[in-house]
Amino acid sequence: MDWNEKAKRLLKSELIKRGITNSDLVLLLKGIEIEETKASIDSKISRGTFSASFFLQCLSVIGCNKLTIEEYENNYFLESNKLQIVAEPNVEYNTISNEK
Repeated sequence: MDWNEKAKRLLKSELIKRGITNSDLVLLLKGIEIEETKASIDSKISRGTFSASFFLQCLSVIGCNKLTIEEYENNYFLESNKLQIVAEPNVEYNTISNEK
């Protein structure tokens, strides 16, 4: 099981769900005094090799307060060794705008 891939997909899906780009994430993280560049975020997310701290920081600044990860027991998921990831329900989130 590729846990890095799963972590990457979960973080990317939460960003996309909220319409937040990696550039936006740089600004949001800066708001909690975490200094990252767009390139460093691109690289971390692309590889899926980020720390749990970085993962939690990202989820926190984008307003994701709850994640549910469930493993289904039907044959399809067991045979293909896949884990179903379920996140927050689809709700309206505040996003940052690119206004200057």
